[in-house]
Amino acid sequence: MGRATPEHTWRPGEAKPPSASRSSKPGKMTRGTRGHVNIFFRPELFPDSIWRLMTKSTSVVLGELLSPATINLDLQSANQDAVLGELVNQIPQLAKLPEARQTLLRALREREQLHSTGIGDGIALPHSRNALVGLVDQPVIVFGRHKTGIPYDAIDGIPARLFFLLIAPTVTQHLAILARLGRLLRDPKLRKNLLAADSVEKVISLIREGEAKL
Repeated sequence: MGRATPEHTWRPGEAKPPSASRSSKPGKMTRGTRGHVNIFFRPELFPDSIWRLMTKSTSVVLGELLSPATINLDLQSANQDAVLGELVNQIPQLAKLPEARQTLLRALREREQLHSTGIGDGIALPHSRNALVGLVDQPVIVFGRHKTGIPYDAIDGIPARLFFLLIAPTVTQHLAILARLGRLLRDPKLRKNLLAADSVEKVISLIREGEAKL
């Protein structure tokens, strides 16, 4: 690729021009068989304009978005499409809104068709391409765990066992949640503990402890 010019549109995976570089400690890079870079674990691969939105001081706190009602430690689905429905059904705010659930499901499926949200290490972050205005008033995270894992076309080929579905009413919140989850889930000890957690309260406690270290 030639030298970046002001007219060039930067894309994830390309070398960033010197003027757009950030001084941050690089995270783990994970590549699948298709060569896709796990941008959720590489914050330096986001354009600066997007990164500023994702790291604003008003960023959401994940531990406050989880509740016992939005956690399922025994997902039963056998495939990607079914698990999306199972996770959506875990959102209390949409329990009596079948049309809203279908709207969210369509958005999630469209995002998966574009590119899997399986980010590697047995983790999937189902989300829509954009914020979904009008479905919820506040951001929501649903955590789900599968005993054996579901094939999810992840970048490293590992079946997904830990799922974090997110929905937010604004772009800023949407991006901030994605960024914070990406940072949080870099920790292999946290991932291991989430797989072993024996209660929904323990899951919330682990997320809060992990956030406190960020």
